[in-house]
Amino acid sequence: MSPLSGFLAVIIFFTAILVAYLTKQFQNENSNYLSSNQMKKTNTKVKTIEKEKVVAETLNGRFAMIGLIAAIGAYLTTGQIIPGFV
Repeated sequence: MSPLSGFLAVIIFFTAILVAYLTKQFQNENSNYLSSNQMKKTNTKVKTIEKEKVVAETLNGRFAMIGLIAAIGAYLTTGQIIPGFV
């Protein structure tokens, strides 16, 4: 096995672990929102945010940061944002 394929295997392994961890965190946050009554409507003038939207935005931000780190890593290793494209 070449050093490059070994490196890619390690990167894929760490990415899979990170996705599994974030999925578990998402499930924990979702169960926390379901079990608590933090989103009570106390004032009619204040707009409440649905719990699903809060969890979705949190997860979206985490995956965006993973993409940013992947783009920086691709640029540092290959000199291109998307390796293989000019």
